[in-house]
Order: sequence, then structure tokens, then C-alpha cells
Amino acid sequence: MAPYSTILFDLDGTLIDSLRLILDSYHHTLAVHQLPAQDDAYWLRGVGTPLRVQFREYATDPALLERLVATYRDYNLAHHDSMVTGYAGVREMMEAVRGRGIRTGLVTSKNREGAKRGLRLLELESFLDVLVCADDVVKPKPDREPVDKALAQLGARAEHAVFVGDSIHDIHSGHAAGVATAAALWGPFGREELAGSAPTHWLDTPADLLPLIAGA
Repeated sequence: MAPYSTILFDLDGTLIDSLRLILDSYHHTLAVHQLPAQDDAYWLRGVGTPLRVQFREYATDPALLERLVATYRDYNLAHHDSMVTGYAGVREMMEAVRGRGIRTGLVTSKNREGAKRGLRLLELESFLDVLVCADDVVKPKPDREPVDKALAQLGARAEHAVFVGDSIHDIHSGHAAGVATAAALWGPFGREELAGSAPTHWLDTPADLLPLIAGA
């Protein structure tokens, strides 16, 4: 149903362009721990899920898993500000959303520290009313829990909300929670990769969101 009065956003690949940093962080982590390398396509399939999910094939030992996560985060934070950039039109979209009084939330598989750093870098934090990050949930995307939690914090109803994301994990999470979904095609994935998740809407550019929101 449109227009929507609540919009939830993914972070990486939707609001900020951090893809190269993410992939380089995975490659660096495996190299440091002398683990078999994987190509970009391998890591891309899991983009949108938490680090511990991505690394679990490499670490049945919980202690090793934590070391992998720590190595990833150290590299990611050290290179974050020089590698993270914005997508054309995202800031203008967020300004328009805020100008119409739409309630907004971030639903990300990144931890809160990392999420806030990216938002601050691109000056997007003020456009979001709530943040639901990996450290706020037990069951991350593609489970419905992160979306449910954002809706609860906003006091919003699922039928009035849309979740904008670039990955199948975002779309599946949104569908599971009963919200509409919008595929952000300016991120790393195209229609072919996302078609199987059956998003409610397709957004070729950030501006394509605006006709879907209340006050349009």
C-alpha cells in the first residue's frame, strides 16, 4: 500500500557506498589468519548479514571467530573514512523524506559503532529517528526481528511502512515482518540478483522513493 508514512533503510549499499571497504576487509582478515582466500562474489552473497554469520564457515571455535571479527573491524575502521563514499541523490532523498515528516529508521547488520561512523561521515545521522543494529537483536536479517524492533521503536504499523535495501536479506526480512519492500538498484546488486526475493517496489535511483511516501 502506498503512500507510506514510515521508511526503514538498510545502510551499506543503500545509504552509503562501502562495498569495496567491506570486501577488502574480508580479504585482509583471511590473509592475516592464513585462511583460504575467497573471491569477491563469495563475500557479496552474504552482504547484509552480520560478520559472525559470514565467518562461521571458517571458525567452529568461538575464540577464533572473535579474532576474525576483531581483525575485520580493526582493518575496516582504519580505512573507513578514506574509502566510504556517498551515492548520488541519497542526501537529497533523505532531505525530502525528512521535509515531509516521515518517520525513519535504520535497520543494519553492522554494529552500532560502525553504523554511526558511516552516518556521521556522510552527515546522514540527523535524518534517522531510530537505529537498529546487529548488537540490538538476537536474530539478524533475513529474520524479521530487526524490522519488528524498528517498527516498535517508531510506534509504526507494518502496513504503513516500506523497507529500502539493496540485498535479498533486506527484502526477505521486510517481507517476513509484513512491510512493503523496495529494492535499491544503485547498490551492488541488479534486478537479476534481486528478482527472486520479489521486492514490492523497484527503485532505479534514490529519487524514485519519493512518489511512494506520504505527502508526495
